[in-house]
Amino acid sequence: MNKETKEKEIRELQEKFKTAQAVYFTHNKGMTVKAVNELRRSMDKNDAKYRVAKNTLLRIAIEGTDFAVLGDSFKGPTGVIFVKGDPATVAKSLLEFAKKNDKIEVRGGALGGKLLSAADVDAISKLPSREQMLGMFVGVLQGPLRNLVGVLSGVPRSFVQVLHAIEEKKAA
Repeated sequence: MNKETKEKEIRELQEKFKTAQAVYFTHNKGMTVKAVNELRRSMDKNDAKYRVAKNTLLRIAIEGTDFAVLGDSFKGPTGVIFVKGDPATVAKSLLEFAKKNDKIEVRGGALGGKLLSAADVDAISKLPSREQMLGMFVGVLQGPLRNLVGVLSGVPRSFVQVLHAIEEKKAA
């Protein structure tokens, strides 16, 4: 790889690191082209990109980004997943792929400037998706409002019931 190619690769990697919300990295040795393409397709569906790069270029590219904490994490054949969408959905997809393919090992990642271990990535994969969390949040907000409407409507309802009882008593 000549110097111009390396500089271009570093610029591309820096741009990906700057725009990513989270990064997961894998150790992959002996993966077939078919398996790599399958992983790329599954990542594309979840608004993430899978990339294999030289460790030295990755170390240079992370300088000055939130992912500088990954500096010593790149060892051996490394694949990097740049997450632009929901980190939980991508983690689920990655771990499902890793269960099917024994040639890839999830090593960890970074999220919000914090280094993640493989166990942390697994914990993130068990979180509900962003849409599910928003639905739960709306449900939580709806509860007190529903109770308030019930309480406020109870007073007029009771008043109407009292009037109805008086009407029935006078009719009798």
